[in-house]
Amino acid sequence: MMSRKLRHLNLLMCGTIFAIGLSGCHKKTAIAPPPMTDTSAMEGPLPTATLSADPLAIDLGQSVVLNWRTTNATNVTIDGIGPVAANGTQNVTPSTSTNFHLIATNAAGKTAEANVRVTVRVPTAPMAPTGTSADMGSDADFHANVQDVFFDYDSYDLTGNAPTTIAHAAAYLASHPAIRIVIGGYCDERGSAEYNLALGENRANAAKNGLVQAGVSPNRIRVISYGKEKQFCTEQTEACYQQNRRAQFNLDR
Repeated sequence: MMSRKLRHLNLLMCGTIFAIGLSGCHKKTAIAPPPMTDTSAMEGPLPTATLSADPLAIDLGQSVVLNWRTTNATNVTIDGIGPVAANGTQNVTPSTSTNFHLIATNAAGKTAEANVRVTVRVPTAPMAPTGTSADMGSDADFHANVQDVFFDYDSYDLTGNAPTTIAHAAAYLASHPAIRIVIGGYCDERGSAEYNLALGENRANAAKNGLVQAGVSPNRIRVISYGKEKQFCTEQTEACYQQNRRAQFNLDR
């Protein structure tokens, strides 16, 4: 039989082994996941944008006022205009119905967009009566519908009422397809004869190009420059000079 000392020693050894076993069974401490990064703080506040037009519908040749407002934007652009200030207004004269599109971008590349559509009313061609005489029209009828256009000093740009005048002329010519026209370019008396011949030709061609863009065949149009040789008014006043800066339309029979 085992002695008391030996049994006591065995009990001590078993207790030690049991204690060691228990200490090895403790659960591991869970490691907390890293905190999530707030990317919105890095990107900054999002931009906002508004765009309006006054009026929303115009006749050909008229202007509208674009008005835009943005916040939190470092770059603002409008299609067809280019980069603009963060807030502003601008007069525009669209030749066709146009959708203006604004994009506002912040420093992080985030964008906001705004749109406004402007409708341009183009005059419709008048109904032409039937018959050969209607195809050609009379001189009086022609000049009532195809009127001269006038230019600023030293310029051949179609400004002011010129685009509307050209549109009405094109509508009349569309309803009288047999008509052929000649456009004469005129200048006031200031400047050399050679310079004014070139300027008169540019004015006649500007009127021709306006008609062509409105749908009139270029084969129906002839141009000629009179420079300053044929004056409509001979007084040396600005009102008189204005009368001489023109593109004149006539039937080319």
